[in-house]
Amino acid sequence: MDTAGGLIIPAPRSGDLVKPEHFDTETRALLDAVGVAAKQTVEDARPKNTRDAYGQDWAAWERFVSEKGLPVLGVEQGTLVAFVHWLWGQPGKKAGTFTAPSTIDRRISGVVTTARKHHDLKLEPDVGALAREYLKALVKKMEKAGEVRGTGKAPALLPRHMKVISKAMPENLLGVRNRSLMTMHFAIAGREHEVAYLRNRDITEDPEGRGLVVDIRVSKVSPRVVKVKPLQDPRICAVVCWRAYKAAVEELTGAPLDPDEFAYRRIHSKGTTLMTGGLTPEAVGDVITWCGEAGELEDRYTGHSPRRGLASAGKKAGNDRSTIAAQGGWVPNSSAMEGYFDEEDGWEENALNRVG
Repeated sequence: MDTAGGLIIPAPRSGDLVKPEHFDTETRALLDAVGVAAKQTVEDARPKNTRDAYGQDWAAWERFVSEKGLPVLGVEQGTLVAFVHWLWGQPGKKAGTFTAPSTIDRRISGVVTTARKHHDLKLEPDVGALAREYLKALVKKMEKAGEVRGTGKAPALLPRHMKVISKAMPENLLGVRNRSLMTMHFAIAGREHEVAYLRNRDITEDPEGRGLVVDIRVSKVSPRVVKVKPLQDPRICAVVCWRAYKAAVEELTGAPLDPDEFAYRRIHSKGTTLMTGGLTPEAVGDVITWCGEAGELEDRYTGHSPRRGLASAGKKAGNDRSTIAAQGGWVPNSSAMEGYFDEEDGWEENALNRVG
C-alpha cells in the first residue's frame, strides 16, 4: 500500500481484470478508504471561510431538528421549508433584529451541500426550491410591512469614490498598501478571500507592457487569470498603485519581493512597519471600510463594494456582459451580476427622455 497526498493507494494486483461487483472484501475496504480520504482532501482544500460558513449552516440545522424532534438527515423539501420558517424567527446579529433573508438563503445551500458531500444523501437537484419560494414570500411580506433585516446590499465603490479615497490616503506604507489593495480589488472584481490569498508570484507584469496579469489561484467559486489594464487616472490605476506598493516594500526590506509571500501584508497601525503574514478575508473588507471612512464618504463600503463597483462601472462604460462576467468570475447570466445592472440601468434609457 502507498500514500499520495494523504490518499491510500492499494498496491497493484496481477492477474485478470476484475469488475467492481466482484471485488473481494479487502479490495473494497481499500477503495472505501481512498474515497473517505479523497473527500477529506477536497474539504481541506476549500478556503477556511467557506468551511466555516458551511459548518455554521449545518450547526443551525442541527439546532432546528433537535428542537423539532426531526431526524438530522431528514433533508427534504418539507423540512427545508420548516427550517426557513424557524430561521425567520431567530435572532439576527444585532440585538433586536431577526435573521436576514440572505443568511437564510445561504443556510439552505449550506445544509444541502453538507448533506450531499458529507453524509452521501442522494437529494433531488431542486430540493431547496420550495424553501426558497417560501423565503421569497416572507421577504415580500417583510417589505410590505416596512421591516428591515440585515445590513442591506453593499454600495458600489465606483471610480469617483476611489479618487476621493486615494487623495485622502496617508503617504506612508499603510496608505500605499491600502491604495493598491483597493484598486486591485476593484480591477479584478475580487471577492475578499481572492484578494487576501494573492501571493506576489500571482501578480506579474505583462511581457508586452500592457499591464498586469493576476492569477487568482485561490477562489471558492472561480479561479481565473485576469488582465489588468492601466487607467488614465494614476490615482485609481491598479497597475500604477501595485508598482508603487511593490517598490515601497522592496525599499523597506532591501530585497526583491518573495514570490511565496502574501501580496498584501499586514502593516502596523502606525503605518510604517511591515509585519509577518497576510490579511484575512475579513481584514480585506475592513480595509475597504476604513478607506471609505478616511475619504469621509457617506456610504459604508464593505469588502463586496469594489466587486460590485467594477460590474456597475463596466456596464456603464458599455462593456459586454460576458467580458464583465469573465473579469469577476461570475457565471454567464449571473443573477447577482444582473441585479447590479438592473439597479444601475434606467437613466440612459428612460421613458421620460425627451418628454416635455
